[in-house]
Amino acid sequence: MALLRRMHILHLSLVMVVVVTILLGIPTPTTAQSLLPPQALPGCPDHCGNLTIPYPFGIGDGCYLNDRFNITYNISTQPPTAFMMTSNLEITNISLYDGELQILQFTSSDCYDAQGNRTRRNRPKLWVPPPYTISKTKNVFVAVGCDTYAFFIGYRGEEKYTTGCMSICDNLGKAIDQRDTCSGFGCCQTKIPGGLQNQTVTLGSLDNYTDVQDSHRCSYAFLVQEGEFNFTSTSFRELNETTKLPAIIDWVIGNKSCDIAAKNESTFACKANSSCHTRSSGYICRCWSGYEGNPYLPGGCQDIDECKAPNPCSMGTCINTPGNYTCKCPKGYKNDDPDKIRCIKANSRAKLSLLLIISLGASGGFLLLLSGSWIYWGMQRRKFLKLKEKYFKENGGLLLQQKIASQGGSMETTKIFTAEELEKATNNYHESGILGEGGYGIVYKGILAANNNKVVAIKKSKICVLTQKEQFVNELLVLSQINHRNVVRLLGCCLELEVPLLVYEFVAHGTLFEHIHGKKRKGSSFSLELRLKIAAEIAGALAYLHSSAMMQIIHRDVKLTNILLDENYTAKVSDFGASRLIPLDQAQLATLVQGIVGYLDPEYFLTSQLTDKSDVYSFGVVLMELLTSKLALDSDRPGADRSLARFFVCLMEEDRLNEILDDDMLNERNIETLKTVANLAKRCVRVKGKDRPTMKEVAMELEGMRITEKHPWGKAETCSKEIECLLGPGNSDAYHMDVRADCGPSTGTTIGYDSMHIQFTPYDDGR
Repeated sequence: MALLRRMHILHLSLVMVVVVTILLGIPTPTTAQSLLPPQALPGCPDHCGNLTIPYPFGIGDGCYLNDRFNITYNISTQPPTAFMMTSNLEITNISLYDGELQILQFTSSDCYDAQGNRTRRNRPKLWVPPPYTISKTKNVFVAVGCDTYAFFIGYRGEEKYTTGCMSICDNLGKAIDQRDTCSGFGCCQTKIPGGLQNQTVTLGSLDNYTDVQDSHRCSYAFLVQEGEFNFTSTSFRELNETTKLPAIIDWVIGNKSCDIAAKNESTFACKANSSCHTRSSGYICRCWSGYEGNPYLPGGCQDIDECKAPNPCSMGTCINTPGNYTCKCPKGYKNDDPDKIRCIKANSRAKLSLLLIISLGASGGFLLLLSGSWIYWGMQRRKFLKLKEKYFKENGGLLLQQKIASQGGSMETTKIFTAEELEKATNNYHESGILGEGGYGIVYKGILAANNNKVVAIKKSKICVLTQKEQFVNELLVLSQINHRNVVRLLGCCLELEVPLLVYEFVAHGTLFEHIHGKKRKGSSFSLELRLKIAAEIAGALAYLHSSAMMQIIHRDVKLTNILLDENYTAKVSDFGASRLIPLDQAQLATLVQGIVGYLDPEYFLTSQLTDKSDVYSFGVVLMELLTSKLALDSDRPGADRSLARFFVCLMEEDRLNEILDDDMLNERNIETLKTVANLAKRCVRVKGKDRPTMKEVAMELEGMRITEKHPWGKAETCSKEIECLLGPGNSDAYHMDVRADCGPSTGTTIGYDSMHIQFTPYDDGR
């Protein structure tokens, strides 16, 4: 509705401008605009070799807006080379209109000999300070090679984002002959998230090129301007550690929006005859239509003289006006259009006086404006309602209503929200309400005014492929009826938009990732007892999902960022964007492999057969993170040790477990408990799924360890009785559904930008 109102207001404004223009003869701006070279401040150099340096950039003291726009240069090269500030970041183009810099940066390389020994490695880093960010829309991340995996790791403030791809082939020449550019066979590419200020590239090989039938055993990875790298035999052979490729950097003025910045005229950068355009972290300025020049210079933009040859008027005399022009027609001709730029033969019968024309035009224009606006508003409203109805049907809304009605329409079933309800709850999806952003969508905090100001988490998916709406509706109903104290509750959905919105309960204490690795880490206060409690709760929730009475649910994306904690440090499993429902009589499901590097089940990766043991593997990695406080995948660890699962198991095999355990909780009293938990984690990450325990078995063992750690004086039989009391004598009823439980608010927030679908070769413990 808000969008509809804005469109209505815009239409009114346009109609009013046209009417006033017709009545008063005011020329409107034209789209024609000649492009003059950008300009520097008076007395300042405006070129460095072939590069034009426009203000707010400048060379030398007093020639730039502030230190961030200082351009340094090297005159020893031919032509001279320009650099950003005092860095070695070479600038090859500056765009005032788009707020962009084109830079050159080195490629990352990783080379081996025929025996698999590394011969060369180059890992350059890119860092740009505010007001610069790496362009999301103009760049791609590319990796080239026949035995290559590459990660792009970027940062937005304290938040870390990772993406990447894998490139595999037997022979690079054959890969190039396929002419299937960057599809993963010899070359791969992926998009990057926006707003990043620095990036590092991790580049490696799975088998050190020992299985590649090619004399060129090198991998390369780089950020490059889209369209500036083509995967051909020539382009690849020219790559080396000295190669520089173009990339695009965005820049803005200041760190305020246009509305706020314009309140201080002394610091506002947009000068005369220019408009301000807000970007994510600041603003840029552009000349009005009909004006040209540099909007940042004191004089601002200058009027374009459209009447310079050739004459734009078909006949008559061209008269330049501010931002436009008009045509003075010869005798017997007149202007018949609002812009006064076209002369046609006059109508000799038109004898009405100018006053009568103005009067009739004003009254007729007003009536036309009024009636036209109401007609337009009515048509747009009907279109809007039809579009909502269309999306509602396509997304299975009618089917969902029937299912809810068949269940009696109780409050425990899925609630269908309107688009207006959720738009109001999120303040029109204002960026200040963003809780997290991940590969599947953005999560907003919402307040439902009609529901006693209940706080919820609203997930707005980036993509949604609903090939079978009946399956989608069934999955929605199943997920909405999950009522486990350690699972985030799905409250409802909105189906009136192209991509459905999902509404979850809200949890306010952050993700487990933040507490173990991030800004909420509290060191020794996060005790072994608390970690065991959280691990047991996660395991219990996953066991409940796997043994659901209605249909088995495989989460498929178990990781620390998808585990939320409430104010009592109670764990909540969240984010079912990648989940799959499997009928209880079906043991496995063939799916497109999806998962996160470091957590992905190697058997699932190799066979595409998804089972509940895939969640067991991911949980084993989570358990290792709880024991070590180390990342599941860390590019700072050498070689194969980057994968925590492999590193952890190797140290256990060498009886060096103490070297990796978190020192904050390691002591003589709990070392045996830690070893027992570590052995359970090791069993969870066995290569073959059939050799791993079930989540129910894992949950029972962890609960026993938790009781032993809490009451070390207890005997084995006592613990056994407590476990049986808590979890039941080995049947799925232990994970019951309590419809009366009030689990508290929760959300499916996520920090990382996860788009990787690959996994290191896992470590096989031989069992």
